[in-house]
Amino acid sequence: MEQHERALAAYVDSVRGEPGALGVVLVGSVAQGRERPDSDVDVYFVVDDDRFAAETADGRFAWVERRDADYPGSYIDIKLAGPSYLAAAVERADDPTRASFLGARVAWTVLPDLDETVARIAALPDDVWDERVRSHVAQARLYGGYFLRQAVERGDEFLRRHAGLHLALAAARAALAANRTMLPGPKYVSKLVRELAAPEGFVAAWQAVVDEPDAESGADLLRVLDGWLGAGLSADDTLSTFIRDNELHWLRGGVPAEFW
Repeated sequence: MEQHERALAAYVDSVRGEPGALGVVLVGSVAQGRERPDSDVDVYFVVDDDRFAAETADGRFAWVERRDADYPGSYIDIKLAGPSYLAAAVERADDPTRASFLGARVAWTVLPDLDETVARIAALPDDVWDERVRSHVAQARLYGGYFLRQAVERGDEFLRRHAGLHLALAAARAALAANRTMLPGPKYVSKLVRELAAPEGFVAAWQAVVDEPDAESGADLLRVLDGWLGAGLSADDTLSTFIRDNELHWLRGGVPAEFW
């Protein structure tokens, strides 16, 4: 909308002369064309690596500027980025970071390749998506087929809820990966699950685990998930994949699969 573009232009004008300023990348609802009249303007402010290091050493990663300066309720929601940060994001960013660049538009830059870098952050190759499917199916099998069953047998209420939640999340993440869809954050899971292409019965089985995780609901969800995405993943593969992505994630320099 016109007021958002004016606010963006005013922000760019205010920072383009700052020391170390390299660019402004528009992200969020305005970049994706789904903004409301009172939506804020989300940007990444790209600075050189020296400034990025200095700012973040002081704990400054994000801030807000221009409150009510451009239209009622307006503000610029700013996250800091630098060339090294962006290059690292291409290789190993988590889903919320990658998803934040979906639909991004470079509003101003002195970097010749910033458009290409931003586009690469928001994309994953098919082989990575396929490995994610396998990983999340393995997560679902262990949480639903082992931990949830043990929780019920032992009457362990904490473990029942923990295993149920992780089963539901893993099944959702497997479905998202199969649909080549990133997860911006937990608050989007329920909505996205209902929008994905999935076999009949998947959403109902998923919701049943969310509502009341037990041996029966867990088995029902795993039956649908395995019939859809479990081919080629043996029991031994499942266990090794789960151990690799959970207990040994520290050895690989990464984080558990649920945080990808």
